[in-house]
Amino acid sequence: MGLGLPITWQGWVVFTAFLALLVLGVFLFPPAHKTFYFIVYTGTLVLVLAIICYAKGEPPRWRWGDE
Repeated sequence: MGLGLPITWQGWVVFTAFLALLVLGVFLFPPAHKTFYFIVYTGTLVLVLAIICYAKGEPPRWRWGDE
């Protein structure tokens, strides 16, 4: 259990779109020249992916120790 690779085709679409947008960001904001913009762009993509994973994934819960 936990977050890992997608199981459904919809998850694979989101994951593939994330990777494609990340690669696109390298061309839109070359890290060597526009470092700040690339970091903001990448951070935004990661935040959106995390929100989608939280909303659609398994609910987080305590997994070890006393429950």
